[in-house]
Amino acid sequence: MNRQHGPRRAQITFADAAAKQLEAITSEAEHHALNRALVVISVDPHIGETLPGDTSSPQLRQYTDEIERVRLLYWVTALRTVAVGAYIEV
Repeated sequence: MNRQHGPRRAQITFADAAAKQLEAITSEAEHHALNRALVVISVDPHIGETLPGDTSSPQLRQYTDEIERVRLLYWVTALRTVAVGAYIEV
Protein backbone atom coordinates (compact mmCIF):
# COMPACT_ATOMS: atom_id res chain seq x y z
CA MET A 1 0.00 0.00 0.00
CA ASN A 2 1.40 3.38 -0.99
CA ARG A 3 0.92 6.06 1.66
CA GLN A 4 0.61 9.68 0.66
CA HIS A 5 2.33 12.02 3.06
CA GLY A 6 1.53 15.69 3.30
CA PRO A 7 4.20 18.34 3.25
CA ARG A 8 6.77 18.22 6.03
CA ARG A 9 5.85 20.42 8.95
CA ALA A 10 8.27 23.02 10.22
CA GLN A 11 9.93 22.31 13.54
CA ILE A 12 9.04 24.82 16.28
CA THR A 13 11.68 26.04 18.72
CA PHE A 14 11.40 28.71 21.39
CA ALA A 15 13.79 31.52 22.24
CA ASP A 16 14.60 31.73 25.97
CA ALA A 17 12.19 34.62 26.55
CA ALA A 18 9.36 32.78 24.78
CA ALA A 19 10.09 29.62 26.78
CA LYS A 20 9.73 31.62 30.00
CA GLN A 21 6.42 33.02 28.79
CA LEU A 22 5.29 29.50 27.93
CA GLU A 23 6.12 28.31 31.46
CA ALA A 24 3.95 31.10 32.88
CA ILE A 25 0.82 29.88 31.06
CA THR A 26 -1.23 27.86 33.52
CA SER A 27 -4.66 27.68 31.90
CA GLU A 28 -5.43 24.55 29.90
CA ALA A 29 -7.57 26.61 27.52
CA GLU A 30 -4.63 28.94 26.84
CA HIS A 31 -2.32 25.97 26.22
CA HIS A 32 -4.86 24.53 23.78
CA ALA A 33 -5.21 27.86 21.94
CA LEU A 34 -1.43 28.25 21.72
CA ASN A 35 -0.97 24.69 20.46
CA ARG A 36 -3.51 25.29 17.68
CA ALA A 37 -1.63 28.42 16.58
CA LEU A 38 1.69 26.55 16.64
CA VAL A 39 0.23 23.82 14.42
CA VAL A 40 -0.94 26.43 11.91
CA ILE A 41 2.55 27.95 11.78
CA SER A 42 4.22 24.54 11.51
CA VAL A 43 2.07 23.67 8.48
CA ASP A 44 2.58 27.04 6.77
CA PRO A 45 5.50 29.01 8.28
CA HIS A 46 4.89 31.97 5.98
CA ILE A 47 1.26 32.45 7.01
CA GLY A 48 2.04 35.33 9.38
CA GLU A 49 2.46 38.87 8.18
CA THR A 50 5.95 40.26 7.76
CA LEU A 51 6.87 43.02 10.18
CA PRO A 52 8.91 45.96 8.93
CA GLY A 53 12.53 45.95 10.01
CA ASP A 54 16.13 45.30 9.14
CA THR A 55 16.58 42.90 6.22
CA SER A 56 20.08 41.85 7.35
CA SER A 57 18.62 39.54 10.00
CA PRO A 58 15.85 36.94 9.78
CA GLN A 59 12.53 38.55 8.84
CA LEU A 60 10.29 38.83 11.88
CA ARG A 61 6.73 37.67 11.30
CA GLN A 62 3.54 38.01 13.32
CA TYR A 63 0.75 35.44 13.39
CA THR A 64 -2.55 36.45 14.98
CA ASP A 65 -5.52 34.14 15.46
CA GLU A 66 -8.49 36.35 16.33
CA ILE A 67 -10.76 33.40 17.20
CA GLU A 68 -8.34 31.75 19.64
CA ARG A 69 -6.96 35.16 20.67
CA VAL A 70 -3.34 34.18 20.19
CA ARG A 71 -0.50 36.32 18.85
CA LEU A 72 3.02 35.06 18.13
CA LEU A 73 6.15 36.77 16.90
CA TYR A 74 8.49 34.42 15.09
CA TRP A 75 10.97 34.02 12.26
CA VAL A 76 11.61 31.23 9.78
CA THR A 77 15.14 29.90 9.38
CA ALA A 78 16.71 28.85 6.09
CA LEU A 79 15.93 25.22 6.93
CA ARG A 80 12.25 26.06 7.46
CA THR A 81 12.48 25.80 11.23
CA VAL A 82 10.19 28.22 13.01
CA ALA A 83 11.72 30.01 15.99
CA VAL A 84 9.17 31.66 18.25
CA GLY A 85 10.71 34.85 19.51
CA ALA A 86 10.21 36.79 22.68
CA TYR A 87 6.48 37.30 22.50
CA ILE A 88 3.56 34.96 23.07
CA GLU A 89 0.16 36.47 23.79
CA VAL A 90 -2.72 34.21 24.74
